[in-house]
Amino acid sequence: MTRPRIAIDAMGGDVGVRVMVAGAALAAARHPHLTYLFVGDQERIERGLDAHPELRSRSEIIHTDQTVSGDDKPSQALRKMRGSSMGLAIDAVKQGLAGGAVSSGNTGALMAMAKLALRTMPGIDRPALAAMLPTLGDNDVIMLDLGANTECDANNLVQFALMGAAYARTALGVERPRVGLLNIGTEEGKGTESVRDAAALLRAAEGLPLEFKGYIEGDKLSRGDVDVVVHDGFSGNIALKTIEGTARFVTDLLRRAFTSSIRSKVGFLISRPATELLRHHLDPNNHNGAVFLGLNGVVLKSHGSANDKGVANAIHVCAELLEKDIVGQVQADLAGLKATAPAAVAK
Repeated sequence: MTRPRIAIDAMGGDVGVRVMVAGAALAAARHPHLTYLFVGDQERIERGLDAHPELRSRSEIIHTDQTVSGDDKPSQALRKMRGSSMGLAIDAVKQGLAGGAVSSGNTGALMAMAKLALRTMPGIDRPALAAMLPTLGDNDVIMLDLGANTECDANNLVQFALMGAAYARTALGVERPRVGLLNIGTEEGKGTESVRDAAALLRAAEGLPLEFKGYIEGDKLSRGDVDVVVHDGFSGNIALKTIEGTARFVTDLLRRAFTSSIRSKVGFLISRPATELLRHHLDPNNHNGAVFLGLNGVVLKSHGSANDKGVANAIHVCAELLEKDIVGQVQADLAGLKATAPAAVAK
């Protein structure tokens, strides 16, 4: 490839082709060097491109009418891998036809296909799903795992910490990321055995490109006290959905309050600049795009309900990770982990 290319599963998500093409058009203005490989129903993609002629010259299409539904189990999705839009988009990364892939489809299916096609890096047992979320601090916080692995042992959590720190340096520009383990308390004796063992391993490992800050509780996730929060996929997915639900609750509550009376409506007009800033900060589309770290390739999961702005942000994240070589960064950090960490972690 002479120019970076991103493969897009055009059939995934709640809306599908229209929003995926529109999102790519928005991203194209931000990344004029990118080209796109749309995978899905050619006729529908062509119609989408008709609305964005500036994108057409930078796009190619791989036709398929097979899709992975949101109800498909990973085992069912794998049987569709060779012919589905999701499977072909990932295969494009494997074959070197694209640098990365973006899909709004079934998370479990995407994980299974990506792991089978791209394999995990040497030294990584399981990939982790990582995303950036807003905080009150100077930087966003990276959280992982967000649902790829419901059960994790101490070694998994240590590997997640290393990958999350590499992501923070790559995406946030933090030279020595602060890493915390999500726990039910900050005392050393709190939490599950795997969390306590992971903390002990991180404290004992010397020379890692991160600063381990110990445990962090759920009510501190948005404070900006750490750059990376590590947890198993079960806890992480619950935490993520709780954060998203709270954000919607706050915005809906404000909307209801400001429309409850004429006096409230006048108050809304006065405070509109502040409420618009709050709405922008809480809008999940502005933080859309979770990456599967630990694979020999870049695969981004866009939220199924994301609008065109959200899809564009997922494509932006993918482009940034390709440009800054997140795969190479994680590989380099793994080499350092093997050289400095206790034997339990050094595979």
